[in-house]
Amino acid sequence: MTPECQFFGLAGEELVPMHQYQQGRLDLPFVGHCSFGKWPICSDWSKIEADIAVLGVPLDMGTQYRPGARFGPRGIREASTLFSFGHAGAYDHEDDVTYLPPGQVRLVDVGDADIVHTDQAKSLANAEAAVRAILNAKALPVVLGGDHSVNIACINAFEGHGKFHLVQLDAHLDFVDERHGVRQGHGSPMRRAAEKSYVTGLTQIGIRNVSSTARDGYEDARRMGSDILSVRQFRKLGLAAVLERIPAGADYYLTIDIDGFDPSIAPGTGTPSHGGFLYYEALEFISGLCKRGRIIGLDLVEVAPDYDHSGSTTILAAQLLLNVIGRIAHARS
Repeated sequence: MTPECQFFGLAGEELVPMHQYQQGRLDLPFVGHCSFGKWPICSDWSKIEADIAVLGVPLDMGTQYRPGARFGPRGIREASTLFSFGHAGAYDHEDDVTYLPPGQVRLVDVGDADIVHTDQAKSLANAEAAVRAILNAKALPVVLGGDHSVNIACINAFEGHGKFHLVQLDAHLDFVDERHGVRQGHGSPMRRAAEKSYVTGLTQIGIRNVSSTARDGYEDARRMGSDILSVRQFRKLGLAAVLERIPAGADYYLTIDIDGFDPSIAPGTGTPSHGGFLYYEALEFISGLCKRGRIIGLDLVEVAPDYDHSGSTTILAAQLLLNVIGRIAHARS
């Protein structure tokens, strides 16, 4: 067992996986190392041996309003320890499924991409290299932002890994082409993605109210293959009808902006927008997506813990991610 990729927790003289605390230490959520879900840490990216790898990209230089999303990965990891108890997987009585049972899927936390202060381009390049390392290890990347410009690096990293459809949950369209020469801000990631030949189309859900994009951006988005739905349109159509609009049997990249949720449950973000999704609406949609095709990567961005003193936003992000990861693994199995 190498120091770069190891399990934590002692049972006598033997190291045991964190999720088997019954055999060793109790390891309550507030003790020990704070990796995502208290999963094993792999800091040597040339030795990733996993099915799913969590990467933090604590970058918020693309933010146009309130900064603070650089603390999102750390906050989400801390919140995720709430759900790290080793109960032989997570049993959902509504689905009658045990998600992430021991031995089903290999999970690691690979730490954070290196962020170079004031250098957005270099920081995004570092994030892209980190995601490429995960993909080269044939693991599914789960990326914790950071602001939504982080998605630009993620999509760039998928070049050469086949075509996919991009699904976005967000309050904002994020389809700005350029503002005063800036093309890699958090208002532009979906425009940059749509320009890629391997992105076959976009489904943008939750877009509402005063958005980050002007009318010409909406026109460009539709011309470049985007299907745009607001929260109200989503609710009027219903879950099944919305899923039918997404290509069946395809590979999907899923990007989740926490401001896609209503600020009543997710106040900890830089650009909150009322009229957003509630928890089960998003979870049921993503569960349906897992059954309709194959999720090959995902990011969750724009969590800014300092704007939420109750911690409900980081808990929402961690709970959603763990449930989504469980459903991806279950669909693949």
